[in-house]
Amino acid sequence: MRTDFMFTSESVTEGHPDKLCDQISDAILDRFLQQDPYSAVIAECAVATAIVFIAARFASTASVDVPNVARQIISQVGYDQPTFNARTCSIVTSLKELPPEERRSFSEKELSDEEIDRIAVKNQVTVFGFACDQTPALMPLPIWLAHRLARRLTSVRLQRLLPYLSPDGKTQVGVEYRNRRPSRIHSITVIGSQTQSPAAGGPSLRQLQDDLRQAVIDFVFQDEEIRPDEHTRIFINPDGPFILGGPSVHSGLTGRKNAIDTYGEYSRHSGAALSGKDPTRIDRVGAYAARYAAKNVVAAGLARECEVQLSYSIGLSQPVSIQVETFGTGVIPDEQIAALLKQHCDFRLAGIMRQFNLRFLPSHVKGGFYRKLASYGHVGRMDIGLPWDVTDKAPLLREWAASRCRLRESAKG
Repeated sequence: MRTDFMFTSESVTEGHPDKLCDQISDAILDRFLQQDPYSAVIAECAVATAIVFIAARFASTASVDVPNVARQIISQVGYDQPTFNARTCSIVTSLKELPPEERRSFSEKELSDEEIDRIAVKNQVTVFGFACDQTPALMPLPIWLAHRLARRLTSVRLQRLLPYLSPDGKTQVGVEYRNRRPSRIHSITVIGSQTQSPAAGGPSLRQLQDDLRQAVIDFVFQDEEIRPDEHTRIFINPDGPFILGGPSVHSGLTGRKNAIDTYGEYSRHSGAALSGKDPTRIDRVGAYAARYAAKNVVAAGLARECEVQLSYSIGLSQPVSIQVETFGTGVIPDEQIAALLKQHCDFRLAGIMRQFNLRFLPSHVKGGFYRKLASYGHVGRMDIGLPWDVTDKAPLLREWAASRCRLRESAKG
């Protein structure tokens, strides 16, 4: 196991074409669930120059104007240039209404434990959840910082601090580790797109670089414990001006930014798209349950790093495998932590849905819920009250570990 290394993670703003697709997919999901919480929905999106393609399969009593939802998201994200905007872009849909029996209309809140055990998953997947003590949100530092920079890049545009920016942007942060602990900032990259070229009245490259350094990088790192030093390599639009960006420059697709959605590749992820899937899809909600388990392990002090792996098979309610890896940081063996999680966490599909209230969150959160996850991560969010980021199991896990230690000490005595 490596102890000294450098690790880099990236993030993108909500105007990146892939993230635009994720937001459209999850906004469609929100609309269905707001009207019919028992909807079965899979919505996928692709964008390119002046065109949006949406494929959706659904079984629902809801009535959703899918093209209108897409246009609303495009407008809210801020695309209003002639090359791509909500009014004139072409929207092509492939909508398939599934048979009514595809709606999984059981009420998980009213099911007995035996009935929950009979609700099987309908697809197979291995999902991962991760947590570590590198940041207040128990997330790896590289992705945490990359998200902060990306959010700030959007914020200075919306606040008109840098009004010449367009919605598409990218960030990247490299962190050096010593003994598996963050030691220094190795490198920072910020790519900001602008609405006009310097020749057409936009800022010069030097002005853009100075503005982004002061308004984005310096602002974000002023409150961070580990900051850039004189040896940190900082790149701001190193390839020159990035004009417009977005779908007019590069295409996008739902689910193509899984690492950004999760842990920035510091930990593994399943590879399955998270956005655009209703709460009966275990490849989405299982990833949330795995994060919940890993975060509670770290919050309980049982490990400084924890990765939880859950494997599901079609037709079964329980995961066929629960594996834990603490990378040598656990205070008790990984096998004991896995057994502890199996005892105290419900990894069954209906159990996850019930605990996190997943079908009803879009109705309880103003403006929808799942669309908010589609940018800046599905985990580790401190701006949204994510039910899978709650650490309510930590006291129980901590007490169990303490009791085991007392038993061992008693046996020695």
